[in-house]
Amino acid sequence: MLYLAERLRLPTNGLDYTLLGIYFAVVLGIGFAARRSVKTSLDFFLSGRSLPAWITGLAFVAANLGATEILGMAANGAQYGVYTVHWYWIGAIPAMVFLGLVMMPFYYGSKVRSVPEFLLHRFGPASHLLSSVIFAVSAVLIAGVNLYALAIVLEALLGWEQWIAIVVAGFFVLAYITLGGLSSAIYTEVLQFFVILAALIPLTIVGLKRVGGWDGISDTLSGKKGEAFMTAWDGTGIGSGNPLGANWLTIVLGLGFVMSFGYWTTNFAEVQRALSAKNLSAAQRTPLIAAFPKILIPAVVVIPGLIALVMEPALGKPGSGLEYNDAIPVLMRDLLPNGVLGIAVTGLLAAFMAGMAANISSFNTVFTNDIWRPYLKKDKPDSYYVTTARWTTVVGVLIGMGTAFIASSFSNIMNYLQTLFSFFNVPLFVVFIIGMFWKKTTPAAGFWGLLSGTVAAMINYFWFYKQGVIEIPSDQGANFVSSIVAFVVGAVVMFVVTMVTKPKPVEQLAGLVYGTVSPGLEEPPEKGDDAWYRKPALLGWGAVILAALCYIPFSF
Repeated sequence: MLYLAERLRLPTNGLDYTLLGIYFAVVLGIGFAARRSVKTSLDFFLSGRSLPAWITGLAFVAANLGATEILGMAANGAQYGVYTVHWYWIGAIPAMVFLGLVMMPFYYGSKVRSVPEFLLHRFGPASHLLSSVIFAVSAVLIAGVNLYALAIVLEALLGWEQWIAIVVAGFFVLAYITLGGLSSAIYTEVLQFFVILAALIPLTIVGLKRVGGWDGISDTLSGKKGEAFMTAWDGTGIGSGNPLGANWLTIVLGLGFVMSFGYWTTNFAEVQRALSAKNLSAAQRTPLIAAFPKILIPAVVVIPGLIALVMEPALGKPGSGLEYNDAIPVLMRDLLPNGVLGIAVTGLLAAFMAGMAANISSFNTVFTNDIWRPYLKKDKPDSYYVTTARWTTVVGVLIGMGTAFIASSFSNIMNYLQTLFSFFNVPLFVVFIIGMFWKKTTPAAGFWGLLSGTVAAMINYFWFYKQGVIEIPSDQGANFVSSIVAFVVGAVVMFVVTMVTKPKPVEQLAGLVYGTVSPGLEEPPEKGDDAWYRKPALLGWGAVILAALCYIPFSF
């Protein structure tokens, strides 16, 4: 168990707790209000497919703006420097654009309620059940990361015992998801998005002023860590050393292609937000709208990690009592007065609960619709599955409380999260991408490709890397390599198995393979669809170009 230094405690007062109380009351109010709209299982799992694109777009980015972003990316900024921007501009934006332009027509047009259900139509029950189990396990593990991140902040800043913080936060998330289903989670995430920014923007501005602006950060950290620490690409040549422990090839292929596309295109915690949109156009625009704020998130997450390293040079050093995960709490301790502190703590709570809610709401959907309904309790009334989903939410939160303690063994929770993504999301992505673009891919190939890719990633990480069979400089470098291994092994196995097994008839692949059309895509055009901001292609290319331009100041 990781215990934080007592000196991270902040002098919170009644004003700070009042702000927290108001936020909790508003969130519970959203849950009660959303409950009135839940009449069917489609309402509970996908908000009745009725939400506008701007709502689902903000919820899409907020669902990811949890422990991964706040503590994890700030920790990455302190540990790896400016290299962390790769997780955004090459490790997120292209994949989000690909999801919107290429994959959402398959997801939305087939009218599936989850990502594993798509595999049921494309490959059959074996791949469906395996992917459902894999996703359910990964969802509660990642939910536990968000709970742990929340707990260490509450322990450090408010003095709560870690287990108390985990239990209280877990039951609070349980309350509003159980009440209102996905609608409650999505509308709460929209609120949380703005609360998070209200917390992080002042923290970044005050921090920059304290350390002498960007020039002050650059001068200090370049002198201590080397010039490459403050650039995105310097030192990434093959054979060169850098803090990230990865060269440009593993960054581009491992992070930019395999891990990124594996996460953003197949992670149901994200895709579920797009599936709740009111039509295909809104569903396609959901990840594209989310891409624009995502481009700017490093300014309020990565930069604070660098500021924390300047203000607290002992951060992450053995014996200091301060881990890289403590970067944001260190800044809050040193920079924020009461009142503003209350807003900052509220923003962090919002971020962690958004991340946990995203995973728990997707967990109850997958477990109920992809495991319980088709394989255990078929042909029950619709109300029965809504009740099952509510109880599944309870179980998911309780399991998440347990998995929160697994995350406590990692000094940088981003390392842990990326390890999970390489195990679970990358093998799923290779099955999806080959199955979508190659008609001959067989049901057996889908199952064995998914299983072999998952096993290969675990063998590479736990045996080759952890046992020292091959030398990889860092955990993140190992995760990039594991992702590449999972993709290559899964793809090769799928090709070999396809050659010796029988594919599905072509007429059963309508809307599931590129080049075929699903009847579900036939819908009347939305009024005003000729406006530029309603055109997915323009939004997508705009996001990619803007992300590429962001690299220029950090490339030299």
